[in-house]
Amino acid sequence: MQRAVTALLDQLAPEKVLKRGDTLSLDVEQHRTPNGCVLQAPTAAVSVSWFPKSGKDTPLGELHVVVWKGVVSRRGRAANPEGAKVVKELVVRPIEAPLDDCVWRAIDGTKFDTDALAARVIALLEEQI
Repeated sequence: MQRAVTALLDQLAPEKVLKRGDTLSLDVEQHRTPNGCVLQAPTAAVSVSWFPKSGKDTPLGELHVVVWKGVVSRRGRAANPEGAKVVKELVVRPIEAPLDDCVWRAIDGTKFDTDALAARVIALLEEQI
């Protein structure tokens, strides 16, 4: 499961190695965390957080995608006085023994492979921008 989570995070917010003189000029800032990522646009954000198995309801864990309006505060940074508001949430769980390429299932039954889930996360952010 960890490989599927890492593959998703690598698509959304790849680890960056900057050399001296390199600059980033993105409309969407990509911030990687040990168990997820945050994609921050000027007026909206999406956070993706992986929670490993935590009981019998989630034997393989679950992934939480939260769409935010505003600027999300990150650890080590000054809090945004206006804060960010949750607009939408998507929770997906890994499929234990997938019969096809789909390895994620949303609470509503929608199935995603890693590429489709990454595209869905980007689409959710674009809806708010």
